[in-house]
Amino acid sequence: MSSLKRVSSAPHIRDNTSTSDIMFDVLMALMPATIFGIYNFGYRALIVVLVSVLTCVASEAMYEYFTKKKITVGDYSAAVTGLLLGLNLVHTINIGFVIIGAMFAIIVVKQLYGGLGHNFMNPALAARCFMVVSFAGPMTNFVYDGVSSATPLTALKNGEEYDVMRMFLGTTGGTIGETSALALLLGGLYLIVKKIIDFRIPFFYIASLVVFVIIFGDKGFDPQYILGHICGGGLMIGAFFMATDYVTSPISKRGRVVYGILLGVLTAIFRIYGKSAEGVSFAIIFCNLLVPIIDKFCVPRAFGAKSLKKEAK
Repeated sequence: MSSLKRVSSAPHIRDNTSTSDIMFDVLMALMPATIFGIYNFGYRALIVVLVSVLTCVASEAMYEYFTKKKITVGDYSAAVTGLLLGLNLVHTINIGFVIIGAMFAIIVVKQLYGGLGHNFMNPALAARCFMVVSFAGPMTNFVYDGVSSATPLTALKNGEEYDVMRMFLGTTGGTIGETSALALLLGGLYLIVKKIIDFRIPFFYIASLVVFVIIFGDKGFDPQYILGHICGGGLMIGAFFMATDYVTSPISKRGRVVYGILLGVLTAIFRIYGKSAEGVSFAIIFCNLLVPIIDKFCVPRAFGAKSLKKEAK
């Protein structure tokens, strides 16, 4: 019994890259959006992000210590969760709510299900959804340049004026890390070039949303309307950094295409027909739950499986 080996958590990839290497690259890819978010919203944004990261790391270390598990904070996965959660929050939110959300992400969503590789939902997004339901007012208190105002995506939904260039650059209201499509695009391309993420998920996510918006939106093929949906809200951070989470996304190439299309369609439905202008978080969480079904039908059949089945008959 003592000779048994411990198998690391999923996903299992034939590669020399370690979990810590992957997570470190994700942290680096998020730096443009993080730095711009702090520049855009000021020192309060830095405090929110730091508290989120530190609480996630501390929660993971303490939970593993008291449950007598190996301390795994060195793989940076808790730091990634904390940074993603922080970037998905408004800079005006109460710090106590940040701590509650970060602890929920690590303890409830991640550790209670067995830790990294066993959670069935993205911890940062699950925590954000929990916070939206629990602290709706503070979570949607969008302030820019000291003035409370609607986000560009809300303006788009309500038929009001919005500036696509400002949405692309990020000089608008919103959560700390979602406003600059440019910064997120640079980080996403970095992950694709380094082969940390599969381009299929963000590509088919964004492409299917665009197609749905053109067909079912009330503007038709209006470039400004389409770009507003692409650059606004959490689409870019969701498509490149959350939908591509190894643990909660499909394992096959065909599955990732199906997953991306479902994400785009669901997000567009939430945005066009829903009460809220946003829909990325709930679309990703819902599709996370569908991943086992997608994998079941999209994973290639093992060589010889069909013939062996016939022989068994």
